[in-house]
Amino acid sequence: MSDAATPGEFELIRRYFMQDVEPACRSDQVSPHQARAGVVLGQGDDCALLAPSPGCRLAVSVDTSLADVHFPRDASAEAIGHRALAVNLSDLAAMGARPRWFVLALTLPDVDEQWLEGFARGLYGLAREHDIALVGGDITRGRELSITITVHGDVPDDSAITRHGARPGDLLAVTGVLGSAHGGLRAWFDGQRDEHHPLVKAYLRPAPRVGEAMSIRHLVSGGLDISDGLLADLGHLCARSGVGACLEAGAIPLDQALVELLGAQEALEAALNGGDDYELLLALAPVQEDAVRRALETLGGELHVIGRVTAEPGITGIVSTGRGWQHFHAQDHHDAEEHHGTGASP
Repeated sequence: MSDAATPGEFELIRRYFMQDVEPACRSDQVSPHQARAGVVLGQGDDCALLAPSPGCRLAVSVDTSLADVHFPRDASAEAIGHRALAVNLSDLAAMGARPRWFVLALTLPDVDEQWLEGFARGLYGLAREHDIALVGGDITRGRELSITITVHGDVPDDSAITRHGARPGDLLAVTGVLGSAHGGLRAWFDGQRDEHHPLVKAYLRPAPRVGEAMSIRHLVSGGLDISDGLLADLGHLCARSGVGACLEAGAIPLDQALVELLGAQEALEAALNGGDDYELLLALAPVQEDAVRRALETLGGELHVIGRVTAEPGITGIVSTGRGWQHFHAQDHHDAEEHHGTGASP
């Protein structure tokens, strides 16, 4: 597409990013694209004007996703759009916050309107599912595809799930099987391009546990989402809470498709160190286990108890040869996989 025919930033925003997410209310004072509870003024001005819910605190998180660092550039545009928003929504879920609004900064190496249409479809599909409204952003041209999303949510005063609430004697539990995303990335590197493949889908289209977290935020002591691998994120929880943990290897839930792909031991390593699962890791008092389980099952979710919080520092009960995922450690093709969210090389 020649420069003369290339739409400008504002035209691209109008075409692809001025869609309305099913509004919670309507008002004569706002346009259809701003008709959303809490959006006083949305896209079109220098800033959005937002009104958090009374009695709530604002939860804000930002993430940048880079092509061939956080997602494969040859994935479908729709999957990329879904994934970019999903990893941010998972941060809100980690704290039990209700999604409200997000802003998008998109850097494109070139203008491909077919790609933008697919990206917007994936982005808005997940936005509608979680009733979160796009209220502003920016599109610019650069050498590499980069997607930065800032999400805003609200959580009732003193109800947020935090990393510093775990107490000795608490149970440790997760909301679903682990390691699937690592298996999906492994399958992708091995040439699997079916985005409906269960492991590939787990990696490219994660399901943030937003509703689940909101339903149990008043029942748990602390927690976070699993983005860097179970061991790494459990380490974050223990460090912030000043506690340790004892895990039961046999209790860690594994995807059967992952076991079939990697074998039991490597599947366990993927669960411990793989990352990008976006399940919740929770600390809860034993007396709350049944209530948390029932709340999750009401939403079609599940609870797997995998260990206990201890007073002694350190993580025991598990022997692992891997490590959690960290940014900016790529030195060769295998290390590049860590940038996709996996700490165990295939």
